Amino acid sequence: MSGPVTGADGRLRCPWAAGPATPADYTDYHDEEWGRPVRDDAALFERLSLEAFQSGLSWLTILRKREAFRSAFAGFDPAVVVTFDAGDETRLLADAGIVRNRAKVAATIANARAVLALDRPLSDLLWSFAPTGDRPAPRGTQDVPAITAESSAMAKALRAQDFRFVGPTTAYALMQATGMVDDHLAGCAFRRRG
Repeated sequence: MSGPVTGADGRLRCPWAAGPATPADYTDYHDEEWGRPVRDDAALFERLSLEAFQSGLSWLTILRKREAFRSAFAGFDPAVVVTFDAGDETRLLADAGIVRNRAKVAATIANARAVLALDRPLSDLLWSFAPTGDRPAPRGTQDVPAITAESSAMAKALRAQDFRFVGPTTAYALMQATGMVDDHLAGCAFRRRG
């Protein structure tokens, strides 16, 4: 079992965010952001985009490039990103500050179009898949799923709306990151509920 770990400040944290070799980026992200509810459409578009860019890479890589991503993608304002053309794609693919993956760059621009084509706010769509009722707190990392019925349904609904790079694992990571689920372990000082 891989349960909470005591951090340098004496507080219990999820094991990926504590320990002597844990980068401060992970600890800060865990303590200040991960698992906290996000309902702003631009912030959700950012998280969805970053989760897609993370696919196959370390989350630490994405965290360390986050400000460059924000700059490159106009603060993840879908109304601006949707105007990106071939010149912008070339600019993005030359930007060493971000992950230069042609398919992921194209997906982010396509996803901005998909956000603007929705008949309701992105927040309403995404949060409609948040599990209802109380779930038991995971006791260890082995109790945290990678995919759930809700994340599979979310991914299917997003793909039906022409979103790209939104498989069930990415959808579940988005749910964790934006507080739709609280996967801080039982005993973690940053868990919001039971």
